[in-house]
Amino acid sequence: MSQGEQAQSRATGSLAAVLLVGILLQLAGCSPPPDPVTCTHGTSNCTVTNTYGSFTDRTICHAANVVYPSTEQELVAAVAAAASAKRKMKVATKHSHSGPKLACPGGSQGTIISTARLNRTVRIDAERQLITVESGMVLRDLIQAAAAPGLSLPHSPYWYGLTIGGLLATGAHGSGLWGKGGAVHEYVVGLRIVTPAPACHGFAMVRELAADHPDLDAAKVSLGVLGVVSQVTLALQPLFKRSVTFVRRNDSDFTARVAEWGRLHEFADMIWLPQHGSVIYRQDDRVDVATPGNGLSDLALFRSNPTALLVRVRAAEERLQENGTDIARCAAEQEAATRQLPALGFTNDGVSFTGYPIVGYQHRIQASGSCIDGPEDGLLSSCAWDPRIRGTFLYNSGFSVPLSKVSAFVADMQRLRDLKPAAFCALLRAGVVLRYVKASSAYVGKPEDSVDVDIIFYRSHTDGMPRAHADVLDEIEQMALGKYGGLPHWGKNRNFAFDGVIARYPKAHKFLKVKNMYDPDGLFSSEWTDQVLGVNGTPNIIKKRCAIEGLCVCSDDLHCAPEQGYFCRPGKVYTKARVCSSTEDY
Repeated sequence: MSQGEQAQSRATGSLAAVLLVGILLQLAGCSPPPDPVTCTHGTSNCTVTNTYGSFTDRTICHAANVVYPSTEQELVAAVAAAASAKRKMKVATKHSHSGPKLACPGGSQGTIISTARLNRTVRIDAERQLITVESGMVLRDLIQAAAAPGLSLPHSPYWYGLTIGGLLATGAHGSGLWGKGGAVHEYVVGLRIVTPAPACHGFAMVRELAADHPDLDAAKVSLGVLGVVSQVTLALQPLFKRSVTFVRRNDSDFTARVAEWGRLHEFADMIWLPQHGSVIYRQDDRVDVATPGNGLSDLALFRSNPTALLVRVRAAEERLQENGTDIARCAAEQEAATRQLPALGFTNDGVSFTGYPIVGYQHRIQASGSCIDGPEDGLLSSCAWDPRIRGTFLYNSGFSVPLSKVSAFVADMQRLRDLKPAAFCALLRAGVVLRYVKASSAYVGKPEDSVDVDIIFYRSHTDGMPRAHADVLDEIEQMALGKYGGLPHWGKNRNFAFDGVIARYPKAHKFLKVKNMYDPDGLFSSEWTDQVLGVNGTPNIIKKRCAIEGLCVCSDDLHCAPEQGYFCRPGKVYTKARVCSSTEDY
């Protein structure tokens, strides 16, 4: 065996080893993610980033100061102080999970308002099935608080490290078309929001929006440009259980099933494994609370991992990306697949998986994130993406395709896959996750029933470094957005995906009207939000290798990496796409 083959073999084995962690280890501790805000002088001269330590354009945002209000009164005072000085403001949440720069106040003289200490339950009305919480409460604590008196939040994202204010700002969701659907904002029946005000009103005011208030449809998905949400009231349901079974089948009928699966099961989703020609169907329905079972969702991706192993696996992944072959990458992916946790990390009793169906209470099934739960252990273990270690570093692209067009979109993805299945071994860490989202009354929520597509893929630590077969994923995204009228997730995508997107929201003009009424001076707006909302400028950043970074769609070879053999070329299936292809792939 040559030295190159030996190196690739070592990389293959190391990459597969990470999936053994969840099987072999039950870690007692895990260093929680760091505060996204750091300051050099107390609460002054600050920077803010996200949980990955890097926004999509790799910048770190600066601010003059940060404030940590712990009451609504303190929050009003913080907004008033900044508004009286005409300083820009932005909200930072406890873990700051948005990829785009939604937490950046712009410039270096703005104020960051952290909601980390606004994390309490205000009231629970068990009779009316309502819960009111402060906006900085993380989803984990909210669903536990709801369960205590026998209530359930009907839907939520799968990661419970989000705050209620943060997930509402970006329209975060679970999966479901039944009833009101899978988006959390559809269960908002009231909120209190602090906005700037004229001097005669003390420069800040609290606006209370009840269920019938016309502005609630602007505030419940707001991108953080209206003000700071102080409290949220959500409609709950009586505590219920769910029965979950994952069924894997070949993808020969995927195009037909994708349009109907979400109507067959209340919490249905799918994971497409293109390189394997298969789909994992989530058969997930509500069952009577008396049904036996105490199942738990503890997804492998969200568990704590030894940091030494994370670093070693990342190094192996980098070697495969930069010097590996398709054969080596697919071998590593295949080896990892054989070692994955049974039932994707779900257990029947909180400890082990013994068989389907997995039955458990809603608050134990709907979301997970155990890597934020453990006590500090000095970074011996952490969430996989913790920026303090050189571990997992990735892009998470989310976009939705109208349900009426999703079968044709899936057929095009399969056509692209069939041209070179091995290309997908280099791109996908967890398959292509598809979730269902119902049309929303929110002005910048989904305008029609849709399927949300989630893809996690490798990102280099080196600015402008090409990824193997990146053209495949870029073509899929451009196809979804350009050919099928898709929409990027407000909190999960790269710059190019947001160019001109606001024009696809029929009620955008109503949102902007409320924005101008609540914050006429644009103190909660930034360069980024002005760009994506079509107020001023474009989110595209045109420079050398910008298409490699997802900052633009290439129109010139210089936007790719011609020195390394990557040139701007048409897509292979969606020929209107423009992607950076290597000379070996074209």
